[in-house]
Amino acid sequence: MHKLLTTIGFDADDTLWQNEQFFRLTQDRFAELLADYVDADHLSERLLAAEKRNLGHYGFGIKGFTLSMIETALDVTDHKVPGEVIHDILMAGRDMLRHPIELLPGVRETIAELAADYRILLVTKGDLLDQERKLAQSGLGEMFDGVEIVSDKTAQVYRRIWDTHADGPERSMMVGNSMKSDVVPAIETGAFGVYVPHEVTWELEHAPKPLAHPRYHEITTLSELPALIAEIG
Repeated sequence: MHKLLTTIGFDADDTLWQNEQFFRLTQDRFAELLADYVDADHLSERLLAAEKRNLGHYGFGIKGFTLSMIETALDVTDHKVPGEVIHDILMAGRDMLRHPIELLPGVRETIAELAADYRILLVTKGDLLDQERKLAQSGLGEMFDGVEIVSDKTAQVYRRIWDTHADGPERSMMVGNSMKSDVVPAIETGAFGVYVPHEVTWELEHAPKPLAHPRYHEITTLSELPALIAEIG
């Protein structure tokens, strides 16, 4: 019998393990360091603008975030920010690169259940070394049939992944917490896109939900995925 779905791709950060919360904690620390120069809300706007400008230069991840914090600190202080503050920003970024891996509820059990019948992929973007560290510390590495750490998630990137690891987009599914990176571009290729909301999602990962698309699905937690796949199949 022809199997409708053969391959399932999973996002990593804030789909399998906590991530954005560490960015928010560091941003709070950043606001404390610059409290004498600018209020927290205005600083947050300036930092987001810097991150958006710098994506094409630094890509996604902690290193680019740290450089954007330094650029913003120089900007809002008219280049008068003390060296000690720059040092503390660098140390905050380094602390983020050491943060522990905390799997989200039901992740290990869900992947183990699906791995028995489907090809399982990890598709993540960000700093190569950091993503490799997180995967190794997660204890999930051996569960994946393929791992793709990419600079960005676009329809073109997903087409290459489906052609390399899967049986084409029509028999593939991407699961993640980012509408912009995980769901919409995967659906554009012809794959299924499953949105699993996380309580904290970076502003630049938001996009309108493709509610009318027949291959769009939404679940509350990853534990609901096997039932959804059984329903689709």
